[in-house]
Amino acid sequence: MKKPKSSSKLPDHILIVEDDAVISLTIEQALLDAGVSTVEICPTTDEALAALRRKQPDVIVLDVHLADRDDGWAIAELVRTLGPDSPRIIFSTGMPRDIPENIAAMGCVLEKPYEPDVLVALLNEPKRKGIISRLRGALSPD
Repeated sequence: MKKPKSSSKLPDHILIVEDDAVISLTIEQALLDAGVSTVEICPTTDEALAALRRKQPDVIVLDVHLADRDDGWAIAELVRTLGPDSPRIIFSTGMPRDIPENIAAMGCVLEKPYEPDVLVALLNEPKRKGIISRLRGALSPD
């Protein structure tokens, strides 16, 4: 796989929260090929929470329907409490309509199946502001 040309710098550390081994390994390889230095895979909510306690990633690719929980967006809600330097959230799901609108506003939503190159291209885009950041921006004086 060719390394995509981009003027943006890809994140150094990405956490993939995905219970489908084929999907997570495919995403991992695409990210490593693109130049991401650390890619960590967690197939369960508990493993994802443990990984977040060890080291905060730059980005979390989050499957919202994990085998152990059907509300993977709870991880996103927790991550957003970390403040303005919280990891970027990218939701990954076959059922984007199942994500509550206020939760989907916390990050980008990729509908499965998607090509890993789409994820790499998305990572080259500027971080999208979550709802809390947008509210802070609306409330703070210019």
